Amino acid sequence: MKPEDLRQYSDEELFAKRNSLYTELFNLRTQVITGQLGNPKRIKEAKKDIARIYTILKERQLKNEKTKKR
Repeated sequence: MKPEDLRQYSDEELFAKRNSLYTELFNLRTQVITGQLGNPKRIKEAKKDIARIYTILKERQLKNEKTKKR
């Protein structure tokens, strides 16, 4: 998922997306153990998407703190 797409979501939607990605990542890791994973690149993509969500949430938090100080 591209960062531009993620920035369109609200904070609540980002938290929900993050939770669903964690669930997907858990399921992908389970598939690796059982030997059923068809696309191993999806694990890396899910991790990067989670990191992107955390980055966007942190940017928003810092922006809010900066505006409160003024």
